[in-house]
Amino acid sequence: MVGSGRRLTERDIYMLALQTTSTRNFGLQRRLPGNSAFRAAGILLALAAVSFGQVTINEFTIPTANANSFGIAGGPDGNLWFTEGTGNKIGRITPAGVITEFTIPTDSAQSRGIASGPDGNLWFTESTSNKIGRITPAGVITEFTIPTAGAVPFGIAGGPDGNLWFTEFAEFLGNKIGRITPAGAITEFTIPTGEAMPYGIASGPDGNVWFAEYWGNKIGRITPAGVITEFTIPTAGAQSEGIAGGPDGNLWFTERTGNKIGRITPAGVITEFTIPTAGTDPFGIAGGPDGNLWFTEYLGNRIGRITPAGAITEFAIPTAGSGTYGIASGPDGNLWFAEFYGNKIGRVVSAPAPAPAPAPAPASVPTLSEWGLALCGILLAAVAARALLTRPRKNAS
Repeated sequence: MVGSGRRLTERDIYMLALQTTSTRNFGLQRRLPGNSAFRAAGILLALAAVSFGQVTINEFTIPTANANSFGIAGGPDGNLWFTEGTGNKIGRITPAGVITEFTIPTDSAQSRGIASGPDGNLWFTESTSNKIGRITPAGVITEFTIPTAGAVPFGIAGGPDGNLWFTEFAEFLGNKIGRITPAGAITEFTIPTGEAMPYGIASGPDGNVWFAEYWGNKIGRITPAGVITEFTIPTAGAQSEGIAGGPDGNLWFTERTGNKIGRITPAGVITEFTIPTAGTDPFGIAGGPDGNLWFTEYLGNRIGRITPAGAITEFAIPTAGSGTYGIASGPDGNLWFAEFYGNKIGRVVSAPAPAPAPAPAPASVPTLSEWGLALCGILLAAVAARALLTRPRKNAS
């Protein structure tokens, strides 16, 4: 499958500052000799190049038209796997962009979330048919019916206990967190807050599973034993959707209406970071191989990156109106995302900028002591020369 590519570079925000800031602002308390001011500017430019690399986004068209791809996850086979809501298939894409599709046995299943399981298979939710599906790397699909009718299963994630955990999004009939073993045995746990509408779900670094409550405006935590604790999001009506474990030992989540990215510690302390572009409708989020978090902007048509410190950068997707939903870190070291309306699978390649050349050494200015030593040397040489010139000569015998 041939993909279209577009290289995106970040704006060098330090240029104006370098042109207008004096050397004193850089901590240099005296005028530097020669062209040292230019050297200081060169050092800052080098630092900027290290901090901001380049991002390339490629897209690969899904063979089935209007497939409405939604969730995506890295598989144990070195490929990426994704769900097709309207296409009613599970797709597999290689790191080279070759796509294969497998039809779900149940018609109009409306598959949504997908995750890699501890058994070497992929597991996915069927929101309309009310089932959890399992697909082997060879494409063999098995389905398991959820005990609660009309539960609307949505997000799914591998848990630290060797099982799969999923959310039941239905406002009244669901409102539960489900657990399914690799053998297909399902247990459900009711969320304390009524009509919470749990959405995304992820395994946490603390040995628990965490989930986002779209309508409850909370982040929930459930232990492997099923004990649930909830933490209120500071922004009212934030409508949290995606959630993922971060490289910093915290959980990170998206706020659709709040237009923010949230961070919650295992202790439940929440911090929020506003996305620079207004009205982006952030959805999916995933930890990246670069130590940052990456998220999709459904309406903003961008891929966002947020550092553990909260600095956000956004990158435009080549296809307009792509309607990005899920995002995942791939086994190839790149980020991959699903385009609901663009009918494509996107790949984000983030490469660090080349290492800058070392800055030239500043011009050496002799100190007073160095000048004194040099002057003493000159005087001693002069005295010695004078002594040689004035020494009386011996008469020849």
